[in-house]
Amino acid sequence: MDLISSPAAGNHVEIAALDAGVILMEARFTDYAFERHSHDCYAIGVTGEGTQSFRCKGRRYDSRPGEFVLFNPDEDHDGDRGSSDGFRYQMLYLPEQFVRDCVDADAGLDASFYLQAPNLSDRRMARDFLRLARVLWTERYETLRAETLLREFIAGLLMQHGERPRPEAIPPKAVGMEKLARAKDYIRSNFWRELTVGELATVAGLSRAHLTRAFTAAFHTPPHVYLNAVRIAQAQRLIRNGMPLAAVAAECGFSDQSHFARRFKGSIGLAPSQWRQAVLART
Repeated sequence: MDLISSPAAGNHVEIAALDAGVILMEARFTDYAFERHSHDCYAIGVTGEGTQSFRCKGRRYDSRPGEFVLFNPDEDHDGDRGSSDGFRYQMLYLPEQFVRDCVDADAGLDASFYLQAPNLSDRRMARDFLRLARVLWTERYETLRAETLLREFIAGLLMQHGERPRPEAIPPKAVGMEKLARAKDYIRSNFWRELTVGELATVAGLSRAHLTRAFTAAFHTPPHVYLNAVRIAQAQRLIRNGMPLAAVAAECGFSDQSHFARRFKGSIGLAPSQWRQAVLART
């Protein structure tokens, strides 16, 4: 296993790139804070040591050892140490399609399920998660076994702590999800260049102020944070495909490599070069 250290002393991150786009990450941060960001995938993890403090959906949470940290796709959040000792956690980053494929309609689940809360305590499932992580770290060549255990765990987590979207989570009919979906799709199709609120509002057929409020309410993340998440996800794919970092920055719409490195580290916790080293070392 390759250990990658971030520049600040005491900060360490290990990454395993698994099949189907799944990423497993173990990290310890003693003096680093994540900026407000989101992921275009599910992020499911357990705090191992210390306290992770973060804000999500307008609330502050403190995740302590043995507690889950759970983010649905596009839910914006930040992250910082809750004490001077820092914190350690293990996290799985799971593409939406992978999670959908874990859902068994015969078991009463469907793809509209989402994780109920960003922070929860379920000691039994947390132990199951940590056992699964050990399998994924140490038995990476037993693909069928590892994938079967992973899919079983995700299905069980959704059964225990998933639910269908509540009516109040759906934006007002006057706004219309169809209009907001047009703006979201437009960002995904044009992430490589600079976008403006006015441009998105025109695409959606809404006023600028209305677009920002409605988009944030519908997708739990403001447009600019979503744009950054799309760019970072694309950058990760290009890095794994071997593209040089300068080309990745240009391809993903960042003004220069400094801008790219700042936004990438603010979301992932590692500089692009460190993330590349960690991922390629275990691919």
